[in-house]
Parts: sequence; C-alpha cells; structure tokens
Amino acid sequence: MSITFQKRQKELKRQEKQRAKAERREQKKFAKRAAKEALGAPTTPPSDSEQQPQSQDKQRVTPG
Repeated sequence: MSITFQKRQKELKRQEKQRAKAERREQKKFAKRAAKEALGAPTTPPSDSEQQPQSQDKQRVTPG
C-alpha cells in the first residue's frame, strides 16, 4: 500500500469519528431537552388541541 492511500484512509476514519461524535452530542442535547420538557410539563396547562374529548368513552344518558 502506498503512503497516499494510508493517509486517505486515516483521514476518512478521522472524519467518520468526528461525525459520530457530533451525532452523540446531538443525541445528548435532545435527551436533556426532553428531560427538561418532562419536568416542565405539569406546570404548563395543556392547550385545547392536546386535550381529548372526555365524552368519547362515556355513554350519553338522555333525561327521561
């Protein structure tokens, strides 16, 4: 193998490691953000679009 090929392989491996490291960093950042949102969720009231209608599971009783 030539030295040029070895250098190229080394550089590709370095770039791959760098990409993997950046991906791990993003995953950690996402996990931290999700944990903060999970802790903050009970303090904020849910919006109308998030609430499920409660009458779906109940049968309606007509006055009679």
